[in-house]
Amino acid sequence: MRGATHPLPFHPGMRRVALLLLGLVLACIGQTLLAHGVDENDRAFIEGASGINIIPYMYLGAKHMVTGYDHLLFLAGVIFFLYRLKDIGTYVTLFAIGHSSTLLLGVILDIRANPFLIDAIIGLSVVYKAIDNLDGFRTWFGISPNPKAAVLIFGFFHGFGLATKLQDLTLSSDGMIPNLLAFNIGVEIGQFMALALILLAMTVWRRSDSFRRSAVLANAALMTAGFVLVGYQLTGYFTERGLT
Repeated sequence: MRGATHPLPFHPGMRRVALLLLGLVLACIGQTLLAHGVDENDRAFIEGASGINIIPYMYLGAKHMVTGYDHLLFLAGVIFFLYRLKDIGTYVTLFAIGHSSTLLLGVILDIRANPFLIDAIIGLSVVYKAIDNLDGFRTWFGISPNPKAAVLIFGFFHGFGLATKLQDLTLSSDGMIPNLLAFNIGVEIGQFMALALILLAMTVWRRSDSFRRSAVLANAALMTAGFVLVGYQLTGYFTERGLT
């Protein structure tokens, strides 16, 4: 396992912990799958607004990140075994560079892709990080992907996923670039807020005796959640193709 020096011991209560973690993750996903994206009120504002609206777009960007379960699951996986703030800062910066560039370029240059497929890849990013935390690539496949390059590359897809949400709307060309920059700044603010809460929870958990006993199961639940996201998005993709 990435970051662990000894195999994690199994414990009689681990199955109960696994079921609890998996239930909580799937419950959160089930409550927000349909809500993830741009709700009707935000859609109405974006499509009706014109000119520069810095604060509203910053709010919308922060809101999207804080409620973006796929982004948060990936971030949780990324920092799961990172203990030094320097390392956390490096990986989060790479992720921010990735999603900021494709968010801005995707909308400004009108680069389009099927949003279901992009979100399916985002789901795979969660699966990847869980497998990486379990040292599964080396153990199962005999390979060791570069973790920094992977975070940057998946950051590109996360940003493109944000771009597809905005491309689905009718954005006013008047003030579009300042508004997009404000939206991106809001995303970073939301990411910082969410990361602070995740780090706080992780720090408390790491200090407990249950961390080493349940780390494997937590990442197994993370992997399952990623596969659920992939399945949901692929179902949407094939359903959409069947209706056209």
